[in-house]
Amino acid sequence: MRDDEAVTGWALAARSGDERAVEQFVRATQLDVRRYVTHLSGDPQATDDLMQDTYVRALRSLPRFEGRSSARTWLLTIARRVVADRIRSHSSRPRLAATDDWQSAAERVQPRGVPGFDEGVALAELLAALVPERREAFVLTQLLGLPYAAAAGVMGCPVGTVRSRVARARETLVALVTEAERAEPGRPARALAGAAAGAGAVA
Repeated sequence: MRDDEAVTGWALAARSGDERAVEQFVRATQLDVRRYVTHLSGDPQATDDLMQDTYVRALRSLPRFEGRSSARTWLLTIARRVVADRIRSHSSRPRLAATDDWQSAAERVQPRGVPGFDEGVALAELLAALVPERREAFVLTQLLGLPYAAAAGVMGCPVGTVRSRVARARETLVALVTEAERAEPGRPARALAGAAAGAGAVA
């Protein structure tokens, strides 16, 4: 989901019931929505439900989308509300199982033996160690490539706050990678270090 102009165009076309535009819009955005809701919720097993709820809300709201922001930013804002609603709902009832063990959770939903599996699981573990606000800022800008201004719009905070959270997240991740490499030299630290110290989003 890198061509924001095309994605926004599909969203605007989809408002009038263009089924092809709806299909292109969903196809172009689903990977980033999946990654965002997974990291934001901290519950990989809830990802499919969160994605479904996000798109149900988005498609219902499409007639009111006017293209003032990119459709990508608009959709991730909806995804954020969906996750927030789920967290509020679940916090009011007892939890039956812990979902903080990222490695075991990821192993249940993704097969081993595929390229990047170990790096993906280890990065998820590291991201889970961040405070939620810094994790969200890092995921939006460094993993999804959102500009800082767009990320600020999704999160509802100043651009400077996003920059600060990303910087702090990077510092923490690099420290955790270094510590993990000392403890377990066989871990895929190079890939993780690259992600943690990524090039950053567009300003």
